[in-house]
Amino acid sequence: MDEEYDVIVLGTGLTECILSGIMSVNGKKVLHMDRNPYYGGESSSITPLEELFKKFGLSDTAPESMGRGRDWNVDLTPKFLMANGQLVKMLLYTEVTRYLDFKVVDGSFVYKAGKIYKVPSTETEALATHLMGIFEKRRFRKFLMFVASFDENDPKTYQGVHPVTTSMGEVYKKFGLGQDVIDITGHALALYRTDEYLELPCLETINRIKLYSESLARYGKSPYLYPLYGLGELPQGFARLSAIYGGTYMLNKVVDQLVIENNRVVGVKSEGEIARCKQLVCDPSYVPERIVKAGQVIRVICILSHPVANTCDANSCQIIIPQNQVNRKSDIYVCVISYAHNVAAQGKYIAI
Repeated sequence: MDEEYDVIVLGTGLTECILSGIMSVNGKKVLHMDRNPYYGGESSSITPLEELFKKFGLSDTAPESMGRGRDWNVDLTPKFLMANGQLVKMLLYTEVTRYLDFKVVDGSFVYKAGKIYKVPSTETEALATHLMGIFEKRRFRKFLMFVASFDENDPKTYQGVHPVTTSMGEVYKKFGLGQDVIDITGHALALYRTDEYLELPCLETINRIKLYSESLARYGKSPYLYPLYGLGELPQGFARLSAIYGGTYMLNKVVDQLVIENNRVVGVKSEGEIARCKQLVCDPSYVPERIVKAGQVIRVICILSHPVANTCDANSCQIIIPQNQVNRKSDIYVCVISYAHNVAAQGKYIAI
């Protein structure tokens, strides 16, 4: 370990592993360390199930009704991938997909007035949905057609809407969309967690809706993908990429302190040894004194023996509960996966 590297990366979360992989591919000499004995950090998938119970202080063993512990891979940070999004493009570009298998998520749903409905995202679905009345359906269909044809480089497609000077709230008003339809569009299609976007230029929201539609068009069922054996496979895939290109990995390696000279980080001290570097990348938990808390996320892991009601018995789905439906300041996301993705015992489902 007593040598110099271009980059030292601390923590094996998804962000850190992506950066490590890309920098190794670009010829950098990389040392990647983690205090944990496993890859993934906060992006890991916990297995066997007994480890999950221990992590949350429940017990040292899981109930027999849960099946074999090794059949479980439970994500600590739930996430679905947009089929046409940046992360998928990065996986394809770096060829990390050769280490991973993905499955299309069965459906995307939204909560309204105590019921769950499929999210309409095409002109045909807009006319068939039970989420809105017949006049709203027509206005929503017209809006989706406008979004599909919108091109920021072609003023002929603007229809009186300027991508920078027109707010998204004004666009909704132009098409006469009601509050329920605005909630569905902004929160279930554009995937905003709050309503702050309504005052911002409309281009970002239009691009988000286009991304949703393009992702949906790739596979048909939903716009989302999920890796078999859990999200912990993603950081491991990029870690393999880094190792192939000469990256050095050390798990279960405690970091005693950062070595700072002239107000600049120049290395890392671990177990009496010092590794020097030109650049340091680390997850926030390695520098707690430099962190300012900006918010928090509350997560609940639910283990089910049945699919979620009103989702057509989907083996996987995303359910979005818009903030206005439950009088909150931010949305609630429910990611449902199951034994079909090799993350649970036969017949079991995980909702996070």
